Amino acid sequence: MQNLRAAGMAVLLASRVALSGCGGSGARTSTEITNTTVSGGQALIDLKRALDAGAITQREYERERARILEE
Repeated sequence: MQNLRAAGMAVLLASRVALSGCGGSGARTSTEITNTTVSGGQALIDLKRALDAGAITQREYERERARILEE
């Protein structure tokens, strides 16, 4: 089950990264991922797994980690 969550988080984060590059006219785009079934601690674990798997960059990891910790 945890592997499924980690894979799901990696897919969601990869989608967010892909969408952040859209809007080639310089328009700012934003996508928010909300998953109420994952606690903050589990979200941090999943985020680290996504980083370790290469699904996100260090910069993206730090940004998402800060967002999770602010909640």
